Amino acid sequence: MTRKTPLYERHVELGGKVVDFAGYKLPVQFAGIIEEHKAVRNDVGIFDVSHMGEFEFRGPQALEAVQKLIANNAAKLEINQVLYTPMCYPDGGVVDDLLVYRLDKDRFLFVVNAANLEKDWDWVQENTKEFDVEIENQSFETGQVALQGPKAQELLQKIYDRDLGQIKFFWLEKEGKISGKDCIVSRTGYTGEDGFEIYARNEDLVDIFDAIWDAGKEFNLQPCGLGARDTLRFEAALPLYGHELSQDINPFEARLKIFVDLEKGDFIGRDALVEVSEKGVEKRIAGIEMKDKGIPRQGYPVEVDGEEVGFVTSGTFSPTLGKNLGIVMVKKEFAKAGSNLDIRIRKRLLGAEVVKLPFYKRR
Repeated sequence: MTRKTPLYERHVELGGKVVDFAGYKLPVQFAGIIEEHKAVRNDVGIFDVSHMGEFEFRGPQALEAVQKLIANNAAKLEINQVLYTPMCYPDGGVVDDLLVYRLDKDRFLFVVNAANLEKDWDWVQENTKEFDVEIENQSFETGQVALQGPKAQELLQKIYDRDLGQIKFFWLEKEGKISGKDCIVSRTGYTGEDGFEIYARNEDLVDIFDAIWDAGKEFNLQPCGLGARDTLRFEAALPLYGHELSQDINPFEARLKIFVDLEKGDFIGRDALVEVSEKGVEKRIAGIEMKDKGIPRQGYPVEVDGEEVGFVTSGTFSPTLGKNLGIVMVKKEFAKAGSNLDIRIRKRLLGAEVVKLPFYKRR
């Protein structure tokens, strides 16, 4: 069964091209991917991300349960702070990457990828049985929109009853209201721009969306789909599970070392990651710019002197930079900036050069 998000009717009314994605009917685009992408870089865009999963941890051992599951250190979080982290298998491969929200001393929220929701839920339940913690899957009662772009704060402040200037990057406010509706607002996002993610009950999300939409007219607010979400995260080199991260790619190979705390105590995958940390990686993620004309796509082989040395994890035309770019997983000796690589696109070998990531940083 494919679910509809609370905003499905709004997508149809706004001319969204709806597709099936991760068990939901979601818009892939409205006016067009490039137009939506540029709206987020220059003004402001709104995304329906209600398909994401939410698991709430409550109880005396909520922190202990969270700490066992994740590679980063949730003990460092103050109340109302947010953390990005990988969640690993015993061999160091990645179950998923997620956000952890500390809502209270003994209350945490996991926000997980929609495509991994069932797998993650099973994993979380299976690996927390020894703790005094209650874990609730709120994924199907919770809706979420992301408001992203340089004008996001100015727009949202018109309808939000708290001071958004007080919410720092990767912090949240859980007491505020939009249109009289309770919501959690966090200064987070997946676009490389400033912005906010807004969580609310499904039944309140349409009212919240409508209030944002009405306030957004003077800010050139654009509805945005999955297509622009992907090109925006790609330019900012934010990993996408199943591309830059997977069961076969550990956090060190994915350049996520800073989100792994090997000193915090035991967690699932720690022993394997300690070994990787000591030995070093054999392959790693790198960015490429195409020198020859062609777009590198996921799965295309990467070669050096006729030898296959890796593969493309993501690639597209960059609307901001006007270049064909890619992210590749290659043997580490070929991951240095300035290295020359060949990408096999169908039967042709096209030249590319390794460049520093991220491709784009906001001003």
